[in-house]
Parts: sequence; structure tokens; C-alpha cells
Amino acid sequence: MDRIALTAGALYAIVLLRAGGTFAVGWLAGAGARRSRFAGRISSAKFRRAERAIQRWGAPVVAVSFLTVGFQTAANFLAGSMRMPLPRYLPALFVGGAAWALIYATAGLGMLELLQRLFAERTALGVAAVAVLLLAVCGVVVYRRRRADPSSGDTVAEES
Repeated sequence: MDRIALTAGALYAIVLLRAGGTFAVGWLAGAGARRSRFAGRISSAKFRRAERAIQRWGAPVVAVSFLTVGFQTAANFLAGSMRMPLPRYLPALFVGGAAWALIYATAGLGMLELLQRLFAERTALGVAAVAVLLLAVCGVVVYRRRRADPSSGDTVAEES
């Protein structure tokens, strides 16, 4: 249990620094945009309404974003760039970051123990499991790239 608490504490510190840093970078980017040539677009009534909505209702989105993969950074950056007030942002950061740290500490340590046991007791099976996992990851990457660029497979067929 001490390992889980120590890992969760370290992950919590990491997520607070990373997400808080992303919020700060978003805040600075938003401030810079407000002083740039885009200031006219940013000051429109529609943009101000969106900004007020994020400032008021964005905290639950920030907290839940920690339970997603790939949306967390965008949510924190957007909260910063749209100037979500710190009294609304910080509780969302603390709650969401704690959930993220606990999930990754428990599931992450569980997976590491499973892999350690698998390699210690049945090395061939452990190597096979890691190979299958790597092949699956590579397959997903290739599939997404081909799906994003539909012309990659059609060029040879059209030239013939």
C-alpha cells in the first residue's frame, strides 16, 4: 500500500505541475493574442460569450478531462487562454489530478507487477505479450495515418 501512496503522490505532483504549466502557457498565449492583430476577432460578442461560458462552466470539463486520453492538455490550455478564474480552475485541477494520479498509480503498478510476474515465471509468454502489444500499437498508428491521408493508397492505382 505504501508503494501505491508514494507513486500516487509523485504522479499527483507531476500532473499538478504539467497541467498547471499548460494552463499558464494558455493564459500567456491568450494574453498575447489579445494584444496581437487578432484582438479584433477575439473581442467579438460571440467570442466573449464563449469565454464567459468557459469561465463559468469549464471547471467540470477540466476535472473530467483528466480521465480522458488526449483531451487533458487541450482542456487545460483552453481554460488558460480563455482566462478561467483561478478560484474555479484550481479545485478542478486538484480533483481531476488526484483522480488521474490514483488511477495511473493503481492500474500502472498492477500492470507492472503482472508483467514482472509474467517475465519471471514464463519468459517466452512475456516476450510474446510485449510483441503483440507493440504490433497492436503499430497497427493503430498505421491505421490512423492511412485514414488521415486517404490519397496515400490511391495514387498507385490511379497511375496504372
